Amino acid sequence: MNQPINTTMSARQWTELLILSLLWGGTYLYTAIALRELDPFTVALCRVAIASLFLYGVVAVMRFAMPLSSRAWIAFTGMGLLNNVIPFSLIMWGQRDVPSGLTSILIATTPLFTALFAHWTTNDEKLSANKLAGVTIGFAGVVVLLGPVAGGSTASLLSHLAIVGGAISYGLGGLFGRRFAPRGYPPSVLTTGQLTMSTIMLGAIAFALGDPMRLASASATTWGVLLTLAIPGTALGYLLYFRVLTTAGAANVMLVTLLMPASAIVLGAIVLSERLEWWHFAGMVLIAIGLAAIDGRLWRRVIGPQDRLSGPAG
Repeated sequence: MNQPINTTMSARQWTELLILSLLWGGTYLYTAIALRELDPFTVALCRVAIASLFLYGVVAVMRFAMPLSSRAWIAFTGMGLLNNVIPFSLIMWGQRDVPSGLTSILIATTPLFTALFAHWTTNDEKLSANKLAGVTIGFAGVVVLLGPVAGGSTASLLSHLAIVGGAISYGLGGLFGRRFAPRGYPPSVLTTGQLTMSTIMLGAIAFALGDPMRLASASATTWGVLLTLAIPGTALGYLLYFRVLTTAGAANVMLVTLLMPASAIVLGAIVLSERLEWWHFAGMVLIAIGLAAIDGRLWRRVIGPQDRLSGPAG
């Protein structure tokens, strides 16, 4: 996610990135609506189950073969756990008390955790000066967001921390996928395998901690947002993500984390009449500055192509 990119994105790639930010930014709105009737674990289960069924159709139409090796499915289990099961459960549990727009801002911290974990677990992605500055500024934004909550109810603080926990899991999931994802398979196969294992795990969790039987009496609106959450928001979102990743590079696709909160905040305000406080926007600005510093392009424009303070920081 942090490798340098020497090319600029075309108009088509920018369009695809904007569409991806709308797809993923909208998932927080759909989740908030679904949580009015269903518990978080049932919503998470429906998201991955419907998406995986849709992608099996895609795989069949494209005549791809799913892996048969146990090693590949063990990797899919780890990817599904870190990219779907843990973050979806935590984020949806937290969203019961946290506005959808604010949720998207907290999730935008994912690259901060990715940079930290990469520094600790890899030999070629150490924290350079710009990355260290970005992580520091970004976490200052998190403090600004959580500071007022810390003085409030414990339940509200736990909800906010659960969403941050989802961002941490996403960060770990990205590193896990880079190292253990099966090689040589198209993105649709990798995503289908990951979501299949996520469905199995979330199915067990939902029936143990949630109430999936309430789906039988769910309204048409709830079913509509579940389908939208699963197919455009998850299945198509993943496919578009991998397309931008392969055509524009990892550093460029990371820009979606800067764009996603804008769409989520606008949708939350229009559809749910959500209102964010000034410190939410202040925290978002600090996180955006931190992500820009980690990305490095603005940093290189200021100090030149060479990182004058390069080398492992700390």
